[in-house]
Amino acid sequence: MATVLLAEDDADIRFLVTLKLTQAGYQVRGFGDGLSAAADAREHPPDLAILDTMMPGMSGLEVCRELRKEPATAKIPVIILTALAHEADITAGLAAGADEYIVKPFSTRDFTTRVSAVLARVQANGARPSELAQPNLTEPNLTPPNLTPPNLTEPNLTPPNLTEPNLTPPNLTPPNLTPPNLTEPNLTPPNLTPPNGGD
Repeated sequence: MATVLLAEDDADIRFLVTLKLTQAGYQVRGFGDGLSAAADAREHPPDLAILDTMMPGMSGLEVCRELRKEPATAKIPVIILTALAHEADITAGLAAGADEYIVKPFSTRDFTTRVSAVLARVQANGARPSELAQPNLTEPNLTPPNLTPPNLTEPNLTPPNLTEPNLTPPNLTPPNLTPPNLTEPNLTPPNLTPPNGGD
């Protein structure tokens, strides 16, 4: 069962969120201020932290920054839950390290869906943050990986056949260009003498 740390100074909202998350199968640890939530997260890293921004002692953004600084809590996914809905507020929340930003008022169905989605992303990437925080006391595997070098023989670098193709020009002898007989035709006038006959 995933553990959710909830820091919300409004008791009614803290009750509602705790109720919905418990019904969805999560174990919830609720706090009314940021200092207590940060201390609890360091002591017992949760699988998810849901933080209101405006709280006494330490704001949710300050808690988020603190969680991101420490190796034991740096991987805890954080959802900011706030009434601050301006673009600058959302940018500030994400810049502080939040994974999700939910604006009040919110739909409880949408809220639990987003919580499930954030936790699913964490599980898809490996162990839950509460498991990551536990020190690994087993002997690490110090066997070096197989470092067999790849085949370093030179590839066949024989160049392709670069001999020149047959560049002998084709027979370029011009055809017989002797002009036809251009002598003048016989222009002798015909014999125009009258036939020998009586006159």
